[in-house]
Amino acid sequence: MSITVDQNENIVIITINRPDRRNAVDRQTAEALYEVFKSFDQNEDQKVAVLTGARNMFCAGADLQAIASGDPNLVTEAGDFAPMGPSRLRLGKPVIAAVEGYAVAGGLELALWADMRVAGQSSTFGVFCRRFGVPLIDMGTIRLPRLIGQSRAGDMILTGRAVSGEEALSFGLVNRLVEDGQALSAAIELAKQIAKHPSLCMRNDRNSMYQQWDMTEQEAIENEIRLGLETIGSGETVTGASSFSSGKGRHGKF
Repeated sequence: MSITVDQNENIVIITINRPDRRNAVDRQTAEALYEVFKSFDQNEDQKVAVLTGARNMFCAGADLQAIASGDPNLVTEAGDFAPMGPSRLRLGKPVIAAVEGYAVAGGLELALWADMRVAGQSSTFGVFCRRFGVPLIDMGTIRLPRLIGQSRAGDMILTGRAVSGEEALSFGLVNRLVEDGQALSAAIELAKQIAKHPSLCMRNDRNSMYQQWDMTEQEAIENEIRLGLETIGSGETVTGASSFSSGKGRHGKF
């Protein structure tokens, strides 16, 4: 199987399982990733997803050997299916990338697609496809500058150089840096923390954060208010306020 899917309580763990190809994604793997993430988005028993790679290797990008042999990943201008699979999808629930080893080329783009990235200290990020004339077409040229700023993104995109986990943490590409071999367990723990929060409020605030990129400031304000009113109307806010009044969660405790 090119991917495996496991569930830990209400967390789903999706693993790219092609270690003989450094977890590079061919067309069939892209299709499998796309379908499993669409299924996750529709499954109310799964609150947060963790994306990782088998055998301490996140993903080396698209499978260039498959491309060279005449079996390329599907590239289309329209629709939400991307060459690496799910990277055009805008899900309603969060995804955390657990990165060990290399997250490069299309693998970097998959990591950028996730909401957060937890990485081992020896992890490496980079636009390694720069060396082979393979373009970033899984929103890498869009998400990378939005995450880390155009100056740093330009450095990575133009040079194709390797970026260490420490450097990635320093400019916000990585959210958490952990001991080698601990990225998956740390990502699962982080996912469980997120999953404990009132779900509609968390999802609506997350959706507002992403949707504002497509809007004018006034449209974003109106959208934030609309989503906020939906949350309040659900009863989550009153329930949370009542818990606070009874002493739960005061002084920043969770």
